[in-house]
Amino acid sequence: MKTTKIMKLACTGMLLSCLPAQADWSSTVTVASDYMFNGVSQTRNDPALQASLDYAANQGIYLGAWTSNVDFGGETEQELDFYAGQFRQLSEAWTLDYGIAYYTYLGDSSSSDFNYPEVWAKFGYTWDWGVTEFNGWYSWDYFGYGGSHVIGMLAHTFTLAENHAIRINVDTSNSLDGDRWLWNGNEKSYVHYRIAYQTSWKGFQFELAAEDTTLDRNTADERIVASVSRTFSF
Repeated sequence: MKTTKIMKLACTGMLLSCLPAQADWSSTVTVASDYMFNGVSQTRNDPALQASLDYAANQGIYLGAWTSNVDFGGETEQELDFYAGQFRQLSEAWTLDYGIAYYTYLGDSSSSDFNYPEVWAKFGYTWDWGVTEFNGWYSWDYFGYGGSHVIGMLAHTFTLAENHAIRINVDTSNSLDGDRWLWNGNEKSYVHYRIAYQTSWKGFQFELAAEDTTLDRNTADERIVASVSRTFSF
């Protein structure tokens, strides 16, 4: 589960470059006041400790793993994801990031029932006003329920000054098989709104975000989410 998930599976925004680092290996550790997946808390409104291990290969190819604590109300307590993709510079202005991920869940014998695959494609356009993103994710077995699910996002990052940016995004989550997965028990889709301030200082990345959804649940209502992360290259 990642789209704010961040973004966990691929870089976005003006503060971090999406191009592979000079070092082959890197690890990012993040502490967040909540683990949000498209506006829905995965930790029942509690903090999260997250970490990734990434490898950057030639021609923009990358692979890695990412983990976070979760709380779905049962014994499932950890998420562990694996992913691979490629970042391409299509032109001076356009970029493309595409790949595949597999999300797994740990805690008890039934936690693996939530495991599911996902593919994504993310287009970025850099212009005078910042970076505009057109992102999409698709799963054919969403949360292990056997139903298809698609997420579409429109985002833009405004650069305010060096190491200071505002990122605004609107995304919609849509079930393509309502008989297998519905939000709030009767809705095939919902909309998520988010605005975030991003900055960095002495190697740390900071983000403060306000977000809300059209869902009627206490894990998806309006909130402020703060996070701090640091990337180590080796």
